[in-house]
Amino acid sequence: MTSSPATTSRPRWALPALVGLLAATAALYLCGLSASGWANAFYSAAVQAGATSWKAFFFGSSDASNFITVDKTPAALWPMALAARMFGFGPWSVLAPQALMGVATVGVLYATVRRTLVASLGPRGATAAGLLAGAAQALTPVAALMFRFNNPDALLVLLLTLGAYGMVRAQERGSTRWLVFAGACVGFAFLAKMLQAFLVVPPFALVYLVTSPAPVLRRLWQLALAGIAMIVSAGWWVAIVAATPASSRPYIGGSQRDSVLELAFGYNGLGRLTGNEVGGLGNLNQQAGWTRLFASELGGQISWLLPAALILLAAGLWATRYAPRTDPMRAAFGLWGGWLLVTGAVFSFMQGIFHAYYAVALAPPIAALAGMGACLMWRLRAEPAASTVLAATSVVTAVWAYVLLGRTPNWYPWLPYVVGVGGLLAGAGLLVRGRRMGRVLAVAAVVAVVASLSGPAAYALDTAGTPHRGAIPSAGPAVRGGFGSGGMGRDGGARGPGRDSGMRGGGFSANRDQGAQGGQGGAMPPGGSPNGAGPMGFPARGGAPGGGRPGGGGPGGGGPGGLLDAPAPSADLTALLKSGSGSYTWVAAVPRSNNAAGYQLATGEPVMALGGFNGTDPAPTLAQFQAYVAAGKVHYYIDGRVMGAARQSGGSDQTEQISQWVQKSFTSTTVGGTAVYDLTKPAS
Repeated sequence: MTSSPATTSRPRWALPALVGLLAATAALYLCGLSASGWANAFYSAAVQAGATSWKAFFFGSSDASNFITVDKTPAALWPMALAARMFGFGPWSVLAPQALMGVATVGVLYATVRRTLVASLGPRGATAAGLLAGAAQALTPVAALMFRFNNPDALLVLLLTLGAYGMVRAQERGSTRWLVFAGACVGFAFLAKMLQAFLVVPPFALVYLVTSPAPVLRRLWQLALAGIAMIVSAGWWVAIVAATPASSRPYIGGSQRDSVLELAFGYNGLGRLTGNEVGGLGNLNQQAGWTRLFASELGGQISWLLPAALILLAAGLWATRYAPRTDPMRAAFGLWGGWLLVTGAVFSFMQGIFHAYYAVALAPPIAALAGMGACLMWRLRAEPAASTVLAATSVVTAVWAYVLLGRTPNWYPWLPYVVGVGGLLAGAGLLVRGRRMGRVLAVAAVVAVVASLSGPAAYALDTAGTPHRGAIPSAGPAVRGGFGSGGMGRDGGARGPGRDSGMRGGGFSANRDQGAQGGQGGAMPPGGSPNGAGPMGFPARGGAPGGGRPGGGGPGGGGPGGLLDAPAPSADLTALLKSGSGSYTWVAAVPRSNNAAGYQLATGEPVMALGGFNGTDPAPTLAQFQAYVAAGKVHYYIDGRVMGAARQSGGSDQTEQISQWVQKSFTSTTVGGTAVYDLTKPAS
């Protein structure tokens, strides 16, 4: 191995191949994008607010009147809000920036992997590795999902991949500016999804400290500078918010004390690890343990190439064991492997709120290790150990794909056999030895790549072809053994017009949205979802519309959605809320942000989200809300509480107190099947 800097020479086919890869990725991520409507209405409503008010843009407010923020730092909202300002607010302007981030991530990953290997494998081998890594990234099902969705993960993954590129450039010659660049990327990623961004910091720092060609003292102060850059890029917004008087900014959603630091280190930080999240849903612990990434909820999302990545990581480190300390290839294996192992371990054992789509943060390291390791072993294929590793990787990947596809027995039932047989045959072919067997080896290699990518590609295409809505989307077809549908099983053959997320019968769901159900008719606007609620206000399939609670929707109506769904208000209710809206700061007040988002997106007017996302934030207090009503700032109240949520999570019960006060003090009117309280007309 050599530690010489990467060269820029490329074979003739490199640029056309790269352009083809990026064009195919763009087609996968952009085609039919608007079918998902508002996707996650919670964030779409915040984008709408940011496209209307610069103050809402900066703080990440849920509404243009700046009552409360989303429960994340706002950087992920900024590209979408800017697009909405430039091109008009709609599903396309909300989702297209996410898709373009996905294309950019593939391009950055290609450049990073290629640069790492060009000195060792030559331009052809390095380019092939970069293309393979880019294709694996693009076809990862959860990536195809999240780069077509408006959760914060798209920006997070792009910034972390840029950080890895900066680390590779820094490691080549001990470059301070590239190390600072990497630190700034990771720091800004904090403003997309808070502490999750910092999971890459330990492996990044350790790899640079061990492998950089710079002297030890220089390495230490370089890392200190990178740390400062990370803190500055992560902390400037936090500092401004902390210095802004509470009366001059919105309440910090997700916190109990109106504090960004509490949000970062509590609800969105250590609470996610321990399950002790005040104001959250408590210790969920779904499938936590070493096998979580392979289990029914995450397996089809991310783990197709995970066994291959682990095998090739070990093989790559072994193959470079005698390389110089500063060898860029071994450093890259350490970089990507550290990212995968640290983040994967944290994801595996998190006890608090955890969703399968978080695993998109594992897609770049898995793809990079697969591309790097496969091409390195191919270069060393004359050695029996390397050819054995290639064969074993093909066989293990094929067997695991067969298992994953077997979880959807009614979905293309022939596919598991084609992928399994192809991978096994390729594995046998890769063991062939002899000078005249070059064509057999080449064909086996091609078959191995195709077989390895066929499963995730099928899931990715299915994901791109299906609308997704709600707070917890899921890639690929519904699988057996996952959470939701009233139990642990799901029909692998269930098909529907789209997928949503949410609590189905009390469990986390990766189900397909079956459309309007249980008599809950009426047209769905973009991002709308079926009405009705199950236990604790979670959306349930079928049953009485509205769950029998006050304010529930009826046929053709649009009552409150569940904890993770936004409602689809009827035309009559929408018209009522919009009438005279210019005279009020908020046209309505609704418990929980998702409920408020549905009404806000339908009317285009600010809606006060009482209690924030879970309805358990002490914003506003009963006294504050009474003051708002007395000042004529809120026109209507629509109920949509999660009964008992505050008591179970240790959060505030102010939202329940407000609801009780409204019901005692005002008279409800049913509009479009929904109970509405006019706060300008007290009960006589």
